[in-house]
Amino acid sequence: MGAGNADTTLAETRRPGPAATLLPLTGVPMVQPGDDLAALVIRSFAHDAVAPAAGDVLVVAQKVVSKAEGRYVDLADVRPSEEARRLAAEVDKDPRLVAVILGESRRVVRRRPGVLIVEHRLGFVMANAGVDRSNLAPQDGAERVLLLPRDPDASARALHERIATHFGAPIGVVINDSFGRPWRKGTVGVALGAAGLPALLDLRGRPDLYGRRLEVTVSAFADEIAAAASLVMGQADEARPLVLVRGLAWSAPPSPAADLVRAAEDDLFR
Repeated sequence: MGAGNADTTLAETRRPGPAATLLPLTGVPMVQPGDDLAALVIRSFAHDAVAPAAGDVLVVAQKVVSKAEGRYVDLADVRPSEEARRLAAEVDKDPRLVAVILGESRRVVRRRPGVLIVEHRLGFVMANAGVDRSNLAPQDGAERVLLLPRDPDASARALHERIATHFGAPIGVVINDSFGRPWRKGTVGVALGAAGLPALLDLRGRPDLYGRRLEVTVSAFADEIAAAASLVMGQADEARPLVLVRGLAWSAPPSPAADLVRAAEDDLFR
């Protein structure tokens, strides 16, 4: 059989992948502590005349979840410990900020001037425990920082249930944030919380293009969705905290984003 015929035969046996589309939802106001985020999301669907359908995935920026949950700390109210002061001197950061970071962390993983990598209380290995000052409106001179949601998977479940009840469409929900990565420069979107879809897809046992069984492939499905949505959300002043992803397909049962966190004993680089 010639190469051309072989390629044709191979192409005929391939299963087409999903053709996903990403749609930013607009009309989202500046979120304030205590806001009903699910109601704001539902209103945003109506504003854009978009009706969610089964199989859609709504990606929600972590910041609007944290803001609605009131996850603010005013640095003026923080009294840093001696440990926080010593560490702050090492990494050249505000001791009050370091105290907040330590309060959200299990342990310090790496440190050097300008860099503080910790294991967050939820298991994420990340810079500054996700404590952030960007895109926070000034408020009466307060020096506010924003923490990650207390339980991102629970936050995702709450949104999933409210949206499903309102529209009668069991869509997936992913809460995303931007993480740096070992080995590579720059940040990418990752899933902090997930509901209504599998965070991981175990592809082991499936055939590759040539019929060989995959032996080690497990796809970080929720992370891939989070990263794709981050391209549309942006990182600066774009103000697009909601992105609807349409056209994906999965058959595995739902699983939380917590399943994406590698256990410390299995992490060769922690």
